[in-house]
Amino acid sequence: MNRAQERGLVLLGAALLLLGVTFGGSAAVSTTAEVRSDNASETLVGIQGGGVGLHEDGRVAMFDESGTRTWAIQNADSYFDVTQQDDGTILAGFMHSGYENCGPYDAPCSRTGFRVLDPDADDPVVFEYTYPVRTKKNSETHDVEKLPNGRYLVSGMDEERIFVVDANGTVTWQWNAADYYESPPDPTKTDWLHLNDVDRIGDGRYLVSIRNANQLVVVERGEGVVEVINEDDDATEESECTMGGRLNDANGDGDVNCGDPDVMDEQHNPQWLSEDAVLVADSGNDRVVELHRNATTGEWEVAWAISEANGVEFAWPRDADRLPNGNTLITDSANARVVEVTQDGETVWSASMANNHFPYEAERLPDGETVGGPVYENGTVQTETTDRVPGLTPALAMLRTSMPLPVWLSELHLGVGLVSLGLSVAGIRSLLLGRGP
Repeated sequence: MNRAQERGLVLLGAALLLLGVTFGGSAAVSTTAEVRSDNASETLVGIQGGGVGLHEDGRVAMFDESGTRTWAIQNADSYFDVTQQDDGTILAGFMHSGYENCGPYDAPCSRTGFRVLDPDADDPVVFEYTYPVRTKKNSETHDVEKLPNGRYLVSGMDEERIFVVDANGTVTWQWNAADYYESPPDPTKTDWLHLNDVDRIGDGRYLVSIRNANQLVVVERGEGVVEVINEDDDATEESECTMGGRLNDANGDGDVNCGDPDVMDEQHNPQWLSEDAVLVADSGNDRVVELHRNATTGEWEVAWAISEANGVEFAWPRDADRLPNGNTLITDSANARVVEVTQDGETVWSASMANNHFPYEAERLPDGETVGGPVYENGTVQTETTDRVPGLTPALAMLRTSMPLPVWLSELHLGVGLVSLGLSVAGIRSLLLGRGP
């Protein structure tokens, strides 16, 4: 054996040793645990799915008080927001592929929108409103709700807008995010803002989640944006929002409307608790936060935060609802579970998703997500967000939002895996060179 071959074996051995030491004890972590249940109600869950892009086997499922699934509808690539209506049907945002009616795009294509589902019917789709999209990733309808006048309020990520549509499919009103944010020439060609949620919080007044700006905005009809939660300030590094071709600096002044990621980062599904309190799934920081308006400064600040349940840290949580009993229902997406926790962090209910598929949103019945809810006046404050590792943290977040990953996988594992890959490639190369011609 020559020196090149010896070097190759050493490099391969180092790679295997690194992998063994780093990954050896990690797989023992579990997201399941026995918990007591104080709820005698059902929990409705919209499941985005699994596979690459999380667009396989989307489902709407119901879980009982013990966390056991009692039924599921599986007839779309992905489901998102779900709401049980007064007649027992389910209103659900969804995306599906294989359509032939594709408008400006080539067939077959994907379409997104919402469905009304009857879980007791042989064909559960009672009503469907859809429109074609250029790509099924980062173009989906994540949120929909029925308004008091019978029309539907929809978040449209494809063109970065919120709009109202009637039962005939006619759009009767819309607000375009380009009216407030600097827009690219064609929003459908890039994941620009990732507008992912809209809630009616008053007459003609809507709370909108702009994920890629780390901001919530309140939009009023006839006025546009009247309030911003987590406003841009000079201290925020703009690259937090522009990396990956996201927020667009159209006028070239080097400034974009980017909120502080330490307050919330790539958030989902906010709940308006009061004029001075909002509950947010702070996805990029792997936690749930309750933000309060500072009475003196008017700034929104973290008043309560939670980052784990059952001893397992949250991974990309995407929904949090404050329940009438004062607890919080959390959809912990990348851990494929839904949990109910008390203000002190005790887990009192949990349910795990089949095949580790990502849940998107959960509703505790019969109330669902309400406008207004119990406010934690003296919550436990977690002042520090998740430590960030340049390069690895955004890479891991991108992987988690693209495919199911083990709950224990961290930046350390990703970094060690990349180093081990490099050592393995170098080792194999040395072995091949040592063999000679």
